Amino acid sequence: MPRLHLFDLDGTLLHGSAAPVEISRQLGLDAEIVAIERDFVAGRLSPVEYAMRVRELWAELTVADVTAAFEGAPWLAGIQEAWSAIKARGEYVAVVSLSPSFFVERLLGWGAHAAHGSVFPAVPFTSPIDPDGILDAGGKVKIADALCESFGLARTDCVAYGDSRSDVELFAAVPVSVAVNADHHVAQLATHAYTGRDLRAACEMVTPVL
Repeated sequence: MPRLHLFDLDGTLLHGSAAPVEISRQLGLDAEIVAIERDFVAGRLSPVEYAMRVRELWAELTVADVTAAFEGAPWLAGIQEAWSAIKARGEYVAVVSLSPSFFVERLLGWGAHAAHGSVFPAVPFTSPIDPDGILDAGGKVKIADALCESFGLARTDCVAYGDSRSDVELFAAVPVSVAVNADHHVAQLATHAYTGRDLRAACEMVTPVL
């Protein structure tokens, strides 16, 4: 039976950073995003409140800014090669992230079968955030279930890769998980743990159990 490999984005595919941080850095709003991130991590902002704050912060965001942020982000090495190897075995690759969909969906061009993020308005923004489109940790599990159904798989056929508290529920829902440069929230839950800068090495940790 093939497997579905579910990848987090922030702190997992991106080393030591997150899509909102990279976008804000492109706009020269480093200090502002640090303050918002601090409130979110501390639990003072819900995912919806966080999305509304960054939507306001990025009022002048353009597609060119998003492209520059994506291309200049600190990606792990070997992402496309790792995904190509997974796909060559007849397995599936998906990215599921709380970050904005307009950033996450660019990974479809790197070979992911699916890429899901919090649904933001199209850039440049002309409409407000729809709260129903903003993901939380439980939303990752719901998307994983929907992907399993579309690929004819079950949760037992999934491998999750993540780094932080937003991945806890997904790690608990699937049998195999890889903590990638992870914090304490998921490091003890994972079946494997990887520290480094190359996704190929992280994926190779689960090859023996596939």
